Amino acid sequence: MLDIGETAPEFTLPDQDGEDASLSDHRGEYVVVYFYPRADTPGCTTEACGFRDVYDELRDRGVTVLGISDDPVADLKPFAEEYDLPFRLLSDEDGSVATAYDSYGEKNMFGNTFDGVFRNTYVVGPDGDVVLAYEGVSPEGHADEILDDLDALEDSA
Repeated sequence: MLDIGETAPEFTLPDQDGEDASLSDHRGEYVVVYFYPRADTPGCTTEACGFRDVYDELRDRGVTVLGISDDPVADLKPFAEEYDLPFRLLSDEDGSVATAYDSYGEKNMFGNTFDGVFRNTYVVGPDGDVVLAYEGVSPEGHADEILDDLDALEDSA
């Protein structure tokens, strides 16, 4: 995991519409960068819908949400449309951005070993540094947890 206070690695990736999105586009605001293993699977859908359900509250706080997986762009658009996701989903097909965020590597499932994305989340502050980090998160309630932690950050500032 990246450490709190560490500068978040810059990236530019295509979103579900094939448009480039960069972390630097959001300098000056908080950005939730969440990594998820696969679009339209149960846990990833639960997590994405959690962010959808609190999206207005996040936007009211000036927070942008970017979801990143190693899915191809073609798989992201139907996922975003089916669940009415109001934020950008980014395609990191080679896993290079997830690797830079310590969120990609060897996984085991059903006796098979493969490389894939770990379910980790970072909140990047307005200055580009990591302010919150979550490793191996549980999809259920994760977005609410981030809202609470953002509120605590603001209260301590």
